[in-house]
Amino acid sequence: MHVLIRFMIFLCVVAPSVKAYDRITGLPFASRSEVIAQNGMAATSQPLATQVALDILKKGGNAIDAAIAANAMLGLVEPTGNGIGGDLFAIVWDAKTQKLYGLNASGRSPKSLTLDYFRQQGLTKIPSHGPLPVSVPGAVDGWFELHSKFGSLPMTDILAPSIEYAKQGFPVSELIAYYMKRSVPVLSQFPGFKETYMPNGRTPRKGEVFTNPDLAATYEKIATGGRDAFYKGDIARTIAAYMKEQGGFLSEEDLASHTSEWVEPVSTNYRGYDLWELPPNGQGIAALQILNILESYDIEGMGFGSAEYIHTFVEAKKLAFEDRAKYYADPAFNDIPVDWLISKEYAQQRRQLIDANKAAKRYDAGLQQGDTIYLTTADAEGNMVSLIQSNYRGMGSGMTPTGLGFILQDRGEMFSLKDGHFNQYEPGKRPFHTIIPAFVTRNGKPWLSYGVMGGATQPQMHAQIMINLIDFGMNLQEAGDAPRILHSGSSQPTDEIMQDGGYVSLESGFSPLVRRQLVQMGHTLTDVSGAFGGYQAIMWDDKNKVYYGASESRKDGQAAGY
Repeated sequence: MHVLIRFMIFLCVVAPSVKAYDRITGLPFASRSEVIAQNGMAATSQPLATQVALDILKKGGNAIDAAIAANAMLGLVEPTGNGIGGDLFAIVWDAKTQKLYGLNASGRSPKSLTLDYFRQQGLTKIPSHGPLPVSVPGAVDGWFELHSKFGSLPMTDILAPSIEYAKQGFPVSELIAYYMKRSVPVLSQFPGFKETYMPNGRTPRKGEVFTNPDLAATYEKIATGGRDAFYKGDIARTIAAYMKEQGGFLSEEDLASHTSEWVEPVSTNYRGYDLWELPPNGQGIAALQILNILESYDIEGMGFGSAEYIHTFVEAKKLAFEDRAKYYADPAFNDIPVDWLISKEYAQQRRQLIDANKAAKRYDAGLQQGDTIYLTTADAEGNMVSLIQSNYRGMGSGMTPTGLGFILQDRGEMFSLKDGHFNQYEPGKRPFHTIIPAFVTRNGKPWLSYGVMGGATQPQMHAQIMINLIDFGMNLQEAGDAPRILHSGSSQPTDEIMQDGGYVSLESGFSPLVRRQLVQMGHTLTDVSGAFGGYQAIMWDDKNKVYYGASESRKDGQAAGY
């Protein structure tokens, strides 16, 4: 059956989308073959970070050490998507205990900033930039939580490559140069941004060597002084003083009191494979809800790229995202019905709302019975890490504390200012998060560590990757290269009401006939650019005892092993 499906995929994908038309193996849209290695694997969104991860593995470090090292390197070479001013989430497969562990290293809102303040300012939503959307950055604490529980090498060794690159410089890639330049009109107004990222009066161009000595000094303090050097030392005092000068509320007390949380990942079984996600305040369970709804359909029989498949997927996504908008929030402040939302019984109820021939203009949320980098690493012992980290909107809030070499996140923008909303702003609360790592087990054994960057794109793509692998029989690289489906509803991420059915965006590669069929079914199609995410993945082949790696063709990513 998979042979037939592969032929159908070829017919559905039009020639202009073909990336490697003359390749003799793989589907026509595949950008390259999978990477295969025995001893270790790393897949990140930037080749220099992938090489740093491999260097750590070859030095005797494990997958956890390599993930931290890669994340630190990405904060330097890809400041447009992440950095130590942001938050972190991770899922770790520990080979020793043969168990999955989940880490929520997201920060909380300032304790002195109240809902009344926003109302006094006449705001109906939290601004996207400046001091008000800044919450406590959780990434550094996340590194040390991961390291203390699973790490092998000293933190000085783990951060050493990034420190050296920050001092000596690195050549800026085309994509990063583009996004840095795009940030200038908004972020250059804030003190510290120009000094850090525009040393020659502009952001670096493609191929230019860029240094960040301030970030090198910050990393050195963290490497030798531990997490307290960031949350209780000079760095914390500098952040707090800068924020006060900018009219912000993030304080030394907010930083000193920060803690990460080890959480139990939650899962659903999709055709014999268990997809694991982290519970809210993230959006990971939306992927579980989508797959639960789709499981009863003959997705394989529909065929990749068919109007029937795309329509069914979009409707399932709409249903899941209505619950996402209503219920997903900080569980410390809300009683979130996670078990019910990801149950097969609930999926069966919601599935009945889908019309096979017509797009819904809106769905209501069900009832109770709520810009980024992704990387994954694996080592010779069988440890695997799925890690995602972000400043949220591009380079973040624009708040660039004096002499530290990084920007603080603007994740607080995700809070709602609506009365009674699960994600309503409160002091000391973690905002709703879009960044989600994923992990898949089969029969209790590790199978796949993966993620897809890109805001609300992520759970949609988590589900599509699973469907591509399991229903459509694609290999690991093909599953990421395949043209993607993106549905967007309201322009506001915390609004629970979808407007007029939302919009469907189809990546280049879907046929004009399918597009016309979707319009006839009532879908509104719109073109978007650069919104389809960034994919990295590592798969374990238990039979041959090798790792497969794949990386995103839409970004600068690289998968490599040894």
